[in-house]
Amino acid sequence: MLRLELRPQPSAAWSAASPLLALAITVVIGMALFAALGKDPVAGLRVFFWEPMRDARAWSELLLKATPLLLIGLGLAIGFRSNVWNIGAEGQFIIGAVFASGTALALAGAAWPVWPVVLLAGVVGGWLWAAITALLRDRFHANEILVSLMLVYVAVQVLNYLVYGPWKDPMGFNFPQTQRFDPQAMVPRLYAGLRLHWGLVMALVAVVAVWVFLFRTRAGFAQQVGGLAPAAARYAGFSSRRALWVAMGVTGALAGLAGALEVAGPVGQLTPHVPVGYGFAAIIVAFVGRLHPLGIVGSALLMSLFYIGGELAQSRLGLPKSITGVFQGLLLLTLLACDTLIHYRLRWRKG
Repeated sequence: MLRLELRPQPSAAWSAASPLLALAITVVIGMALFAALGKDPVAGLRVFFWEPMRDARAWSELLLKATPLLLIGLGLAIGFRSNVWNIGAEGQFIIGAVFASGTALALAGAAWPVWPVVLLAGVVGGWLWAAITALLRDRFHANEILVSLMLVYVAVQVLNYLVYGPWKDPMGFNFPQTQRFDPQAMVPRLYAGLRLHWGLVMALVAVVAVWVFLFRTRAGFAQQVGGLAPAAARYAGFSSRRALWVAMGVTGALAGLAGALEVAGPVGQLTPHVPVGYGFAAIIVAFVGRLHPLGIVGSALLMSLFYIGGELAQSRLGLPKSITGVFQGLLLLTLLACDTLIHYRLRWRKG
């Protein structure tokens, strides 16, 4: 009989191998799912894992979708390491897109590149939305999980009010959308003919910055100590209030930047379809990446692969839109199961 036996200390090897095993199990279950739906499992895997990487254009789209996941995942990693559970990054993403769009519309007709101001507005918007949660927890001890999550729905209603109301394009054939942004408000592209823009470079710079902050600064050390051992952090004189505001602020700012890059990048206007779940998917990205900046790079690419693979599966195999969410959920579920092997080993015992 197989039994779980507690390890003397967590296994470093399984900490690295667990995500790989989880991905392998997800693939196997995915093949079974394709077969149950009457689809060729090999064709399904090819659409999911090969088509999104087959050429330069495919890679550009893969990196384009990975950029917001990477930015938000980095912010969440700081928060989760600090034991601050911000589940509302999706709302901060939306408000960042709203602030960026308002700035782009206000600066329409400018003769100079305004896209840096547009992105800065998105950062401010995301930070302000996250600050609501931080303030309520700081002053009234509200649960940040519930508050941040509920604010997502408020952000959606703000977005809908604007695109169906005062910001609606009068020349848009009654579609709920703003006017197209001027070229000066759009983030420059890295390569002609491809949609990939300078947001990718910003995300990679953020990876380095977060790594340095977490592992090479006293402030980053204080954040992590506060998450692992709050009593020790208080004894050392580290401020829990500061840790809260830093965690929420950085996450909100990066989520807001991701929202600004979305509307000032591939979309080019504000629409009700801007929120696509990046804020929630980035939670999986952060945990699959082990809350480490370098690991989050790989997990963001993997989650981007699921997004594009799911879209291709809809168009080519006739599968439902929910297939993307199914793969994301499977990955998280199998990762949580495989993480058991970090603290426990399997032993065979008779009887």
